[in-house]
Amino acid sequence: MSNELKDIFIAKSTVKAADLDHRRKINFNIGRYNAVVPKGKAQFEDIHLARERAKNIKWRAIETLDQQLENFESVFTARGGKVIWAEDAQQAREEILRICQERHCKVLVKSKSMVTEEIKLNDFMEEHNIESVETDLGEYIQQLDGESPYHIVTPAMHKSKEDVAKLFAEKLGTDPNLGPEQLTLEARARLREKYIQAEIGVTGANFLISDIGGIALTENEGNARLSCAWPKTHIVVVGIEKVIPSMQDLGLFWPLLATYGTGQQLTVYNTIISGPRQPNETDGPEEMFIILLDNGRTKLLANPKTRESLYCIRCGACLNACPVYKNIGGHSYGTTYSGPIGSVITPHLKEIDDWKHLSHASSLCGNCTEVCAVKINLHELLLENRHEAVEEGYGGWTEKIAWKAWKMGVGNRKWMNKGNAKLKNWMANKIFKGWTAHRADLEFPEKSFNQLWREKNNLS
Repeated sequence: MSNELKDIFIAKSTVKAADLDHRRKINFNIGRYNAVVPKGKAQFEDIHLARERAKNIKWRAIETLDQQLENFESVFTARGGKVIWAEDAQQAREEILRICQERHCKVLVKSKSMVTEEIKLNDFMEEHNIESVETDLGEYIQQLDGESPYHIVTPAMHKSKEDVAKLFAEKLGTDPNLGPEQLTLEARARLREKYIQAEIGVTGANFLISDIGGIALTENEGNARLSCAWPKTHIVVVGIEKVIPSMQDLGLFWPLLATYGTGQQLTVYNTIISGPRQPNETDGPEEMFIILLDNGRTKLLANPKTRESLYCIRCGACLNACPVYKNIGGHSYGTTYSGPIGSVITPHLKEIDDWKHLSHASSLCGNCTEVCAVKINLHELLLENRHEAVEEGYGGWTEKIAWKAWKMGVGNRKWMNKGNAKLKNWMANKIFKGWTAHRADLEFPEKSFNQLWREKNNLS
């Protein structure tokens, strides 16, 4: 399986890297993102201090995760909410299906949520004859096209407005010449009907707030509010790592998430939901369930070196900064979470042998670490994944031999200086083909820097 997934990844990456139209669209959209992020950062007196403080808050939350989650459950259930602990994706899906079947659900509306993508909720609902409708515009576009999200924050980043107009014309019978505003109104008209029909609404959560037992949602379209307010039953699916200790922490995390996610000072809709409708309230769901999903996260928690990746607030900044992502695109990764953060966490959320190749999909330039909203050392964690894969015996025998030979060579200066450039080029490019299969040939100079230095300074 590991070689098969790697081969698929390389094949998709090769095609996308050569697709100039694809790269044009991505560079255009990321260019717009890069233009507005400095405006968002301007709201912070010291952006580096803000990021450092956010990292420290997440450190505290993850180091005391069991206490934070237990406190969250205690406060949330005291107001009539129900908490379900799901060890893996299958348990989460089965619990959602059980809730749907008990309420005779035929239509389910859901807001943008990467964790529901992680557990493949839409496909599972379809198998059980329940219509699951994406209400975020980007997710709705992707669902119409039968594709998974391309990006953590902007699911349809790889599509131009012409692509979307053509898709709507094919799937919805609209005019193929509609502009962005008209396309949005078309989607809105159809989705408003679904809110009324739906018996159940599903959302994710940007943050779990431990001290008040509530969830925080941040969005720009208002569809998450509608998804949890119109249906009688609200289900939240959220990873256990999303917890923060206090509601006061949102004063830092909401602006950080907005700045690094979309370049805004604050997203348009920011909502705290702390349970089902209370006796003195006039709106909201009659019942509310929160599914706390593990699905491999405790494996990351148990690893002191990779635990830091659980600090991630899913802003997507590392994807926008990554030169590899900008060339091969989100779908090439073949997993829910793409880009640098996806390459770090996927081998632990799934199986390291099957997904170790993702940690090599990096130039190790460190740009992902530089832009991370909570200062996760992403490029170091990519190296740690590579190291762990080798330590656990998942490196191929040819790779081991090649690195052993390389180690012996670079450890002996006289050996490195022997032989002419043509011989070295032939050895590197013809014998060790793994390096040059997807890269330009190595070209050794006639003399090494060491030799030139010795000659210049008359050293023996």
